[in-house]
Amino acid sequence: MLQQVNGHNPGSDGQAREYLREDLQEFLGGEVLLYKLDDLTRVNPVTLETVLRCLQARYMADTFYTNAGCTLVALNPFKPVPQLYSPELMREYHAAPQPQKLKPHVFTVGEQTYRNVKSLIEPVNQSIVVSGESGAGKTWTSRCLMKFYAVVAASPASWESHKIAERIEQRILNSNPVMEAFGNACTLRNNNSSRFGKFIQLQLNRAQQMTGAAVQTYLLEKTRVACQASSERNFHIFYQICKGASEDERLQWHLPEGAAFSWLPNPERSLEEDCFEVTREAMLHLGIDTPTQNNIFKVRRKATSLMFGRDDGQPFS
Repeated sequence: MLQQVNGHNPGSDGQAREYLREDLQEFLGGEVLLYKLDDLTRVNPVTLETVLRCLQARYMADTFYTNAGCTLVALNPFKPVPQLYSPELMREYHAAPQPQKLKPHVFTVGEQTYRNVKSLIEPVNQSIVVSGESGAGKTWTSRCLMKFYAVVAASPASWESHKIAERIEQRILNSNPVMEAFGNACTLRNNNSSRFGKFIQLQLNRAQQMTGAAVQTYLLEKTRVACQASSERNFHIFYQICKGASEDERLQWHLPEGAAFSWLPNPERSLEEDCFEVTREAMLHLGIDTPTQNNIFKVRRKATSLMFGRDDGQPFS
């Protein structure tokens, strides 16, 4: 059966491969222009090599988002790019008559989904699937989307409604450090890698204003508590407690200064996520008061004590 390759109608597989090689050379010959291809559907011919070369060229040009039809491909820059997620840029995508004509961005996806909700007479749920391998940037992308919706869906007219929206926004944003403290860990691929899945639901009223949110988690990697791969760490919260507990809390929780815990490998590594006060402040914003927090940390301390060798919080003598 004859196959058509880019307008050619070869009579054999050998001819087809030859035509494909010619097309590849022609396409890749203009490599200086590859970074301008902001949609992978424009790559011709579509092969693993051409797609990767296009993404590589855009990555080298500090362009980290590329469309692939209705899908957005995101590359992790592995460096801070604050100007790429500024409030000003959020407002630009939100106010644009046709945001899809702006440069590919996670804000384009967020804004299109938001407009889909607004344009429907009867509200219909919209979903965004954030997927990728470990270290791809799923946690960061989820943060950006939550921040985007907290900003664009919080513009009520009355002062009282504005304060309610602000409170909801703050709670949504503060759910991140709590979920990450109790569910993320430092792995070989990523310092802040989610070891669980999550379904985040943002709730809007008929005026498209944020009224609430709900988070469901699943497949928590509980085995990490007792078993970590070489050069990896346990969940952040254990290190936060050990590094950030006050002197009184150490006495209360039986955490001797400078103690070593067999199930807390690589404690010498200092990460941005090792901030106990950020987690505690976020928990307060979520309505978890200090006594409840202390009870939670006592449970964590119990687990840490078992790591230390005894179940009463005391070291072996």
